[in-house]
Amino acid sequence: MIDGLKRVLMDPEINLNGECVPIVLRRHSAAKRLTLRLAPDGQAVQITLPRWARSADAIAFAHARQVWLAGQHARIPRRTRPSAGGDLRYRGDALTIAWDKGAPRRPLREGAQLRVGGAIEGLEARLRRWLEREALGLFESDLTDYARAAKLQPVPIGLSRAQKRWGSCSDGGQSGQRRIRINWRLVQAPDFVRRSVVAHEVAHLVHFDHSPAFHALLGDIYEGDIGQADRWLKDNGRNLYTAFG
Repeated sequence: MIDGLKRVLMDPEINLNGECVPIVLRRHSAAKRLTLRLAPDGQAVQITLPRWARSADAIAFAHARQVWLAGQHARIPRRTRPSAGGDLRYRGDALTIAWDKGAPRRPLREGAQLRVGGAIEGLEARLRRWLEREALGLFESDLTDYARAAKLQPVPIGLSRAQKRWGSCSDGGQSGQRRIRINWRLVQAPDFVRRSVVAHEVAHLVHFDHSPAFHALLGDIYEGDIGQADRWLKDNGRNLYTAFG
């Protein structure tokens, strides 16, 4: 029986509500202890551990927190692939996917409908590409607004496909060229939420921390209620992962 228990605790997978979920270990030189979280889409248990920590201990740690992980897993919205006649989230609204094989392949928004053609097998990929193009255009416009408000020159902005972070601002490294990346899934959120994330990253161009000066600048350049936007992401952020994984 003891040997059986050891095998369970060494298993790099864990059963969460009947689903076998892999345990992914990530070593980080700055980590001082084990940190555990469930990926936003529920598809992996992620553990960050110091360089010196034993993999076996990290895996055992995850199994010891199985009840907590199962609770987190149960709260994750289940994936719903976009389909003809279904809905697609766009800027806080639901667009009906009006698919017709003979229509143009490139999606076209018409009021509350998104018209799209082509083979049904590639529908999901075409919809995702459309959302990403829309996202980049919106992010670039938002960046222009907030850079002007902060009296800065715009920097390059790109799309992120991160599973956790909504935005990031690089310090430029040796080149000194800072760059902002925003999670493309925010194109599905209401405008005030998306814009709050872009404003947050623009404020980091001036203050690369979360000091009082950073928050003061963010409050100056963002036109809405940051607290409201943060609460929306906390309550609804995971839902933005359900359509495209």
